[in-house]
Amino acid sequence: MEGKRLQRQYKNSLSGFQEWEQKSHAEDWLLYPENVGKQISIDETAFTNGDLYTIVTNKSAKGKKGTLIAMVKGTKSEDVIKILHNIPEKRRFMVKEITLDLAGSMNLISKKSFPYASKVIDRFHVQKLAFEAVQEIRIRHRWEAIDDENRMIQQARKNKEPYSIKTFDNGETAKQLLARSRYLLFKSKSKWTENQKERAKILFENYPDIKQSYELSQKLSWIYENTDNKTYALSRLARWHEQVRQANFKTFNTISKTIELNYRDILNYFDNRSTNASAESFNAKIKGFRTQLKGVRKVDFFMFRLQNLFA
Repeated sequence: MEGKRLQRQYKNSLSGFQEWEQKSHAEDWLLYPENVGKQISIDETAFTNGDLYTIVTNKSAKGKKGTLIAMVKGTKSEDVIKILHNIPEKRRFMVKEITLDLAGSMNLISKKSFPYASKVIDRFHVQKLAFEAVQEIRIRHRWEAIDDENRMIQQARKNKEPYSIKTFDNGETAKQLLARSRYLLFKSKSKWTENQKERAKILFENYPDIKQSYELSQKLSWIYENTDNKTYALSRLARWHEQVRQANFKTFNTISKTIELNYRDILNYFDNRSTNASAESFNAKIKGFRTQLKGVRKVDFFMFRLQNLFA
């Protein structure tokens, strides 16, 4: 049988899509109240034409059947709350913990829809801000190095003189050093290769502000990895805030203020060390499924196939 004809037969007759009870609103939202558990996650993903969907998942299902609780088009809190309030109160109130990112809309959705749940801001979103702050300083120096190199070349050509770019002991120019240092700044020193150790030594000697910002980001990671108690976490974060204040990096001051404004939900991580990794994994599965299908042609049928797999 011709492939396209088989596809039509499956969609229109064999799959049960035409009789699906959520077909009429599938492009806008899906809801499965029976999948609500005590620990859930909320996140957003884009899988077609850049449209964002808010997804609520059950952690205990571990990415298999029973995982999908709700999928709502958009991230506007009032729209998502309206759909989630179709879940009976008894089920919504049974949720004890919800993991989320730093987005204000996610916080409001969680607060209004699952009022008895402890909100836990994902540690990796907080750490990501610190990593990005380090990269911002590196990128600023890299643009300066490119400008300096261009200026030297122009000056040499103007004077009709040969030009040579200064290189460090590892044979890299400042522009190359700063470009190739990107990945080592994401990792702890213990995970550096020998080449990265040499590159980091030169980088930190010539750019002490990058060294200082890197150490601040690693200290924040150390707090998450080596603290099991809220009280200890609070005191260690207080010392970290003071170090950030003394360093006086604008980006790190912004991160520090963000942590202060959300400290209760950030500290909740140290109760059960819960993260939003399950939600990120679920998003990856959706994108992988989309890739297998070579894109999304009909959103409602794509949603139908998702619910067969995960709801």
